[in-house]
Order: sequence, then C-alpha cells, then structure tokens
Amino acid sequence: MTTSTLLVLLLASTLSVSVWLVRHRRQRNGSGAAAKQALGFCDCLLRVMSSLQQHRGLSSGWLAGDRAFEKRMMAKRLEIDALQAELAPFVAGETAQTRPCLTSNDLALFRFQWRTLIETLASGNVEQNIALHSHLIAQVLDWLASVGEARIELAAGGVLTPGLVRNYANRLPALSEYLGQARAIGSSVAARKGCSAVARVRLMFLISRAESLLEQACAGTDLGIAGEQAKLAVEQMAQTIRDKLLASAGIALNADTYFTIATRAVDSVLEWTRQCGFQIDRGLAAGAAPKPARFATPNGALAE
Repeated sequence: MTTSTLLVLLLASTLSVSVWLVRHRRQRNGSGAAAKQALGFCDCLLRVMSSLQQHRGLSSGWLAGDRAFEKRMMAKRLEIDALQAELAPFVAGETAQTRPCLTSNDLALFRFQWRTLIETLASGNVEQNIALHSHLIAQVLDWLASVGEARIELAAGGVLTPGLVRNYANRLPALSEYLGQARAIGSSVAARKGCSAVARVRLMFLISRAESLLEQACAGTDLGIAGEQAKLAVEQMAQTIRDKLLASAGIALNADTYFTIATRAVDSVLEWTRQCGFQIDRGLAAGAAPKPARFATPNGALAE
C-alpha cells in the first residue's frame, strides 16, 4: 500500500470522526435544549402542587370552623386557576410527543375535577376535602416524576449530579406532599381542639414517611443552605406534631400557629426543590457549552 493511499485512508477516517462528533454535539445540544424546556414544565407543575397543598390546608381549617382562613383560601383558588392556564402550553407540547407523559385530555379532566371540588367544598367535610385534594396532588406528582425522568434524567442525566433530578422531581415533591397532608390534618385537629384516633394514626404515619424521605434526600448530597434550612424546618414540624397535637395533655396550640409552622416546613422543602432546579439548569448549560473537538492530523499530532 502506497504512502498516498495511506494518507487518503487516514484523511477519510478523520473526516468520518469529524462528522460523527458534529452530529453527536448537535444531538447533545438538542437534548439539553429539550431538557431545559422540560425544567420549565416541571417548575410549573411544582407550583400547581404547592398551591393545591396550601388550598387543602386552608380549606380544611375553614371547614373545621376557623373562618380566618377564608380570605387566603379564596386568593389561593384564583392562583390555582391562573397556574392551570400557564400549564396548558407545556401540556400541549407534551401531547405531541411520541410517548407523552400526559396529554391535553388529562389536563381537561384535571380542571373538571378541580372545579367540582370547589363547587362541592361547602357541603363536604374535612376528611372528604383532604381526600379530594390529595387525589389531585397525587396526579400532579405522577406527572412531575414522569416528565422529570423522561425529559430531563434520561435526556441529559449524563451531565448532571447523580440523584439530583430524582430529588428535584420525585423525593422532595413527595416529601412536601406528606408534610402538606400533615398540615391539612393538623390544622383541622388544632381548630377542633381534639384529635380523633384516625387523625392520630394518620399524622404519625405521615411524619414517619416524611422523616424517611428526608433521610433519603439528604443521603450523599451536599445540602447547601436551602437543604439545611429545610431539614431543620421539617424536624421542627415533626416535633411540634408530637409535642403539641399528639401529646396526652391535649392540643397545645391554635390552628393558625400550627399552619404557620407547617407552611414554613413545606415552603422550605419547596425552596430546596427550586435550588435543585437551579443546579439542574446550570448543569444543562455547562453540558451544552461548546467544547473544541480534537482531531488527529496525518502526522499523528492532535489539532482542534
């Protein structure tokens, strides 16, 4: 084989590698852009979940007889309506995917169930109210976990810290939901100044699950300021429930005070979740940043 033939083969090989690298970079950048868009989708779902949780707590306290919750409850209702409208374009885009995590029909059903909940709220009781809200929140959590896994973790997980997306779209939202349920039940317990056997068992279960999820979210992770604050707030809420709502001496705080403590815990977990979202955003940006490709020249040296 002549020198000229070897040179031609080497140049052809180099050209093939160059084409592959360019194609790979475009695919990576495309995945990063799609993951970044999915991050906005997840953020909207998180805000829907958070507002539903707050409305559940406020409406449960209202149904238990504390009318001080009514003004905030009505404001939160308007906020949820606006968030559903904001969610619609994301869902329309997801509907066009080959295997969508949710569709516009799913959102339409969700909206119908929300309106039904509002229209029948006054005629129900606290237990029914919590169950109906929790059903809607569980649906949002399912959507959030699906979008996080399919559109962020699988698409761009290679450039992100292991476990970060799972905390953002799964563990921390689930933790906030257990705390949110405990906020709703505890608010009604504090408003009534009495804790039924069913409420007692449920509160103990919710706090146990919340502490377990908190431990998982903290494992092998740099918590940062937001994580440390969330950890302390969750621990304070758990201790408040045990000492002030479940103690044999009886209920030792009012509904508004308990709601404030519980809301601080839920909000701190959501802030931790948002910080995870910022880390994902920075990771995606770093992963999409162009890096100079290095190629072998015919004499064996590397060139960019």
